[in-house]
Amino acid sequence: MGAVPRTLQSARRRSLWTLVASVGLGSTGHIAAVTVATIVANDIAGSSAWSGAPGATVVLGAAVGASTLSAVMVRRGRRFGIALGYSIGVVGALVATAAVVSRSLPLLLLGTLLIGFGNSSNQLSRYAAADMFPAARRASAIGTVVWGATVGAVVGPNLVSLADAAGMGFGLPMLAGAYLLPVIFVGSAGLLSFALLRPDPHDLADDSARHAVGPRPAEASLRELLRRPTVVASIAALVAGQVVMTLIMTMTPLHMTEHGHGLETVGLVISAHTFGMFALSPISGRLTDRFGSPPVMFLGLATLALSAILSAIAPPEGGGLLFLALFLLGYGWNLGYVAGSALLASGLDYGERTRLEGATDSLIWSSAAAASLSSGVVVAAASYATLGLVGVFVVVAPAWILLGRRRVIATGRR
Repeated sequence: MGAVPRTLQSARRRSLWTLVASVGLGSTGHIAAVTVATIVANDIAGSSAWSGAPGATVVLGAAVGASTLSAVMVRRGRRFGIALGYSIGVVGALVATAAVVSRSLPLLLLGTLLIGFGNSSNQLSRYAAADMFPAARRASAIGTVVWGATVGAVVGPNLVSLADAAGMGFGLPMLAGAYLLPVIFVGSAGLLSFALLRPDPHDLADDSARHAVGPRPAEASLRELLRRPTVVASIAALVAGQVVMTLIMTMTPLHMTEHGHGLETVGLVISAHTFGMFALSPISGRLTDRFGSPPVMFLGLATLALSAILSAIAPPEGGGLLFLALFLLGYGWNLGYVAGSALLASGLDYGERTRLEGATDSLIWSSAAAASLSSGVVVAAASYATLGLVGVFVVVAPAWILLGRRRVIATGRR
């Protein structure tokens, strides 16, 4: 491959950091909304039975949004699809604000469903970055964009109390102001994406002239794509990582508070988890570009298995081992997420990979919803330690698939 023209390098760099900034803004608003969701639902419904419903609908919205926005991107490009998802997320935040004011649970669930579309844009942005760079730099680009969510993970929850106070100062009910945060931050992400992702990230790709946006008769069907070995391996690792991470992370705060830990200790452990999920993403990208996706995916699965074991054996009265376990849980997920996304995005035409990416993210988020719901059932029927054992078991399947297809993946065959 010849040298990349300076103007193309500059355009790619500008678009990459636009995506990073948009993900940072979008994740700030999204995580702020998720932080208050269970509290708002419990207050409106007057019962904890409905407290988990907004969490489920926001994940469902992300799943529906992934496939819907990807279909839009096939025809209209990445820029339009990303901006559209953020715009729908803003509408959802306004609906959720109205729900708090009117004390309507159905309206709240509709709003959180639409807020999930904004998170879809956050997640699909990593593939927009992958479009712009050759295979040797694709994982680093993905890792850089995923790193942008670190901002939201740190800043989002800490803005909730300020926004709530500001909202009440303007006469809004308690917690209504928190839903104005995604209006501001997700709205800013949408405006930034729409204004600065020019030209479209796909048009900055090396192969953009040969793989134009729009339906192509030669494209394989989604069913045909799912039969390809590297696609199966990527999806298995991505879904397994999401399931293990969600299973253990969801119940950890409750497990800790039930064994006498204060909110400060819980917050410290969850902060270690989110740090592992996002902050080290550039390292994951560089490792993937250097050694290839399969070894890094194996490393991610092994790290997840170790974290699950540590979670299972950690003494309830001690937070040190759980701190390490939750950090490794986050980073194991990150390794598989970056490496699996890079492998999934390789070797396919624009329309093929965009449809496949949307379908995969829909499966990821649907699996997350199922894992979140089942985690409570497992703990109620057995124990928190059992979740760790289940996590180890879940890791086995994708590891086996990767092992069985390692030669096919190494040769680059689809």
